[in-house]
Amino acid sequence: MFGLFKKDPVKKLEKEYTQLLEEAMQLQRGGDIKGYAAKSAEAEKVMDQIVALRDKKPE
Repeated sequence: MFGLFKKDPVKKLEKEYTQLLEEAMQLQRGGDIKGYAAKSAEAEKVMDQIVALRDKKPE
């Protein structure tokens, strides 16, 4: 009952992950391959956090 209004941290991280991928794509299209690689690395770190939370979370 009290967990009903808790925000899901996985959803927040998924939104951040999607945003990072979008930014990486824009950098790649602009020709900034180093920037693309850096954003992609950030996105991978966020995905690792998502996976860790999903594994820990009981369904």
